[in-house]
Amino acid sequence: MQNESAPPRRAAAGRPAATAPASARRTARRPHAHAAPAPAPDGRLRCGWPGNDALYLAYHDHEWGVPVHDDRTLFEFLILEGAQAGLSWITILRKREAYRKAFSGFDPARVARFDRRRVQALLRDASIVRNRAKVEAAVGNARAYLEVQEEFGSFDAYIWRFTDGRQKQNAWKTMKQIPPETRESIAMSKDLKTRGFRFVGPTICYSHMQATGMVNDHIVDCYRWGQVGK
Repeated sequence: MQNESAPPRRAAAGRPAATAPASARRTARRPHAHAAPAPAPDGRLRCGWPGNDALYLAYHDHEWGVPVHDDRTLFEFLILEGAQAGLSWITILRKREAYRKAFSGFDPARVARFDRRRVQALLRDASIVRNRAKVEAAVGNARAYLEVQEEFGSFDAYIWRFTDGRQKQNAWKTMKQIPPETRESIAMSKDLKTRGFRFVGPTICYSHMQATGMVNDHIVDCYRWGQVGK
């Protein structure tokens, strides 16, 4: 990430902030791309990016890389990934509860009805990232999200097509080996954009894939590598 999230990379708006190192590009989203695996206070060996931050550790241990098939959770990560563009993932994680409140529990149907007045209220809310482009994109993405649900039956059925409906198991030895984007995330980005989504560049899409377990990007020495997806 830049210390970021779903950790591995994230980019900047359009391109992906989720990309800057690829994600800090994403350096930013890619959690500490150069952090070596290290034992935490509990003695477990993990990917290096969460360090000893309690919030980051919980996210790494219980969410990152775990396959998500719930539509509302997939929408939540779509909004959070877009908000993270150009920022660190940990910044967004710390604002996560505020986002849940501001964006109606990440209910796409409710967010899709946000009008200009509601957008203006969000831009005055210091508990979230007050970026007009990101806020307006979240509302527009909710509307596009509902169209995808109607077409495919669920957003889950749509998004998992990009990995053929199953988690892609990678076997990286170091964080530096993890790419900022892949063939699959490029295809996902292109398709989402044709459907009217914004803040969905290839790096942001790859971060979304990592966060929702479409890919397992825990390094092989991390204790979670052999657990996620099972």
